[in-house]
Amino acid sequence: MTTIGATLTVRLSPPQLSAIDAWIGAEERMSRPEAIRRLVGLGLLVKSTDGGLMRDNQRSRASELAGGAIDTLTDQDATSNDQASRKRQLIKGPEEFRASRIDRKKK
Repeated sequence: MTTIGATLTVRLSPPQLSAIDAWIGAEERMSRPEAIRRLVGLGLLVKSTDGGLMRDNQRSRASELAGGAIDTLTDQDATSNDQASRKRQLIKGPEEFRASRIDRKKK
């Protein structure tokens, strides 16, 4: 059964579009609407069911799952230091989005 969602018009600034396009480039090739749906989904996962931020065990589990997925895609010809560095960069996420993450404290 296919569910059809509502069509929304959203105004995004040029820096936001650039950041989304950069995220698309880092991921598998997808359309902007698909990227926006995925980013909204990821943003909604950050909140727990009681409205608070993710609990530490949820955060560590998400990090474990992301790390495991990244490990399956790792370039085996790269040095272990390069592999670890690339993995850290992927888990941290694109620099453009780091400042807007609500699960991280502002410095």
